[in-house]
Amino acid sequence: MTQIHSSKDVNVKSSKNVLILTAAAGILVIAAIFIFGIRVLWMGLTAYVVAFVIEFLFAHFRKKPLDHGWMLTPMLFTLLLPPLFPLWMVAVGIGFGVFFGKAIFGGTGKYIFNPAIVGALFLTVNFPIQMTQEWVNPNKPDIEAGATPLNALNRGLNSEFSNLDLLLGFSSGTIGETFRLGILILGIVLILLNMINWKIPVTYLATVFVINMIGQWIDPSIFTNPFRNLLVGGLMLAAFFFATDPSTSPRSNKGIIIYGIGLGIFTVMIRLFATFPEGIYFALILMSAISPLLDGDEKKEEKEVLNHE
Repeated sequence: MTQIHSSKDVNVKSSKNVLILTAAAGILVIAAIFIFGIRVLWMGLTAYVVAFVIEFLFAHFRKKPLDHGWMLTPMLFTLLLPPLFPLWMVAVGIGFGVFFGKAIFGGTGKYIFNPAIVGALFLTVNFPIQMTQEWVNPNKPDIEAGATPLNALNRGLNSEFSNLDLLLGFSSGTIGETFRLGILILGIVLILLNMINWKIPVTYLATVFVINMIGQWIDPSIFTNPFRNLLVGGLMLAAFFFATDPSTSPRSNKGIIIYGIGLGIFTVMIRLFATFPEGIYFALILMSAISPLLDGDEKKEEKEVLNHE
């Protein structure tokens, strides 16, 4: 029997969840400020100002209270950017993501694709050099072109960054992906607080590991080290902070397993064979598109409850 909660109960719970998730993402942003410098702070503030203006205007013209989830999207979006990304591009990306990925669908709980991912994917397609080829090495003051650990792994090259560097954040990458030990700890905390479903990140990460492990047995010239794959790029960030978005992920156990496996397959395929080096954005968009089909009527009923807020 389906238990229907009052809109007030749902709203209070959702607001609490948003605050906790925002705080968790904020810890990663603070870590990135120490790793990459104060510019990360200005990027985050830019994303917040633009997101607030758009969400405030939508709430005003619709004569509804400001969406309780407005503060989470710009925080997550900031985590997906290179640390020296131009501020005007930050504004364009978050504006596109909030407007087309969230606001026009009605706000939190009603969008189809994670709005932070929508904004980051828009920037990746339109500004590929800035998003995929200009990086900062925390150990050196210069900018490296295409020298992330993920780039090196995909090309079969040796990386100057050790596994310990990748865990502690002393490597090039996006603002939110480098401090992987922090991501792992925060992810476990969110699981223990029942904020996210542990089956999603575990299935996602396990699929990427297993595909590369089997692939190395078959053709080591194409597939890469399975353990190293877990420690490069934004995979761990995506697994704990984006794949678990309740608005875009399935609810049923069967749906979750298929969802996680699909994310892993698409991530590996895009990393190895596509033009862009990172596969998490496209994998999340593709699997979010079919997520409702994985649950049938169950997800539809939950969204009807959220619509009563």
